[in-house]
Amino acid sequence: MRTDDLHYELPAELIAQTPAQRRKLSRMLVMDRAANTLTDRVFSDLTEFLKAGDCLVLNNTKVLPARFYAQKTTGGRLEGLFLLAEDAGRWQVLLKNARKINSGDTIVLLSRDGEPFCRAQAVKSEGLGQWMLMPEAEGDPQEVLERIGFAPLPPYIKRGDGDAHPEEDLDRYQTVYAEQAGAVAAPTAGLHFDTAMLERIQQMGVKIAYVTLHVGIGTFRPVQTETLDEHPMHEERYEIGEQAAAILNETAQSGGQVVAVGTTSVRTLESVAKNRTIHAARGKTRLFIQPGYEFQMVDAMITNFHLPKSTLLALVGAFAGMEHTMQAYRHAIEQRYRFYSYGDAMLIL
Repeated sequence: MRTDDLHYELPAELIAQTPAQRRKLSRMLVMDRAANTLTDRVFSDLTEFLKAGDCLVLNNTKVLPARFYAQKTTGGRLEGLFLLAEDAGRWQVLLKNARKINSGDTIVLLSRDGEPFCRAQAVKSEGLGQWMLMPEAEGDPQEVLERIGFAPLPPYIKRGDGDAHPEEDLDRYQTVYAEQAGAVAAPTAGLHFDTAMLERIQQMGVKIAYVTLHVGIGTFRPVQTETLDEHPMHEERYEIGEQAAAILNETAQSGGQVVAVGTTSVRTLESVAKNRTIHAARGKTRLFIQPGYEFQMVDAMITNFHLPKSTLLALVGAFAGMEHTMQAYRHAIEQRYRFYSYGDAMLIL
């Protein structure tokens, strides 16, 4: 498939810069594949499309406050994004404005109020803005980031140099059921749920299965090759526990609907499932779902509206059909839906 087939034009004003006033009051476009219909609803209406015996699959990864600021010894300001921890206290990070930094240089990591927090050595550059840092701070990376970090908002959400009110993003760029720390981007389809809505869904007899996929920075990177087959898919860590596998298998065997919340939940399930059966597993996946893929476990999915030429849009196109997907996106643009991470949702039945 050609990457250009995933392109569409989006007015800039439809890129959501802030979350909905209340989580469950986002808009929701419902696509019924069998009836070939599109219906405009509100996210709280989701309960009308679920029934007892169905299973809602939620990705319980927890987003780290991975974005941080630093300062060069010359006073120049840097913006960083924590990617992962290496052995011996080293961090893999992305650094902006780091062109004049050399291996062995010292920078200063800043606290949330802009004051010096600790020194860090720039150990070596790994190209494309990626660096290995060695912070001189006590505590593991999560403990340090909790003191210096901001929500790792994607680049299309603009906050300027520093955040005036970072607490809202730290709260809202996180699902209410986040538990397993390790993501540097949110599983955004899950941002629409609040605790009361999840409780109501369970009271209906709908089962909930929690899986984990730690969303990586690759989720934001557009496909830059001419065809999808040429694209090097990013790797992400996942885990499906025994309890989740048992719930999913029971749902499948009893004829219930497996409803995956977000492309991350879809990738997790489809990395392991075969012939409508799943087993407990953990590891890393590079599964690239694109049109032509045969789904093994997922019956319905909830997702946000994704960037053009992205692997996420390819996954949605594989599930809903590319023509129907682009028709839905045109409808969403005409109806002024809000797009991307803080945007509205789509339910695909």
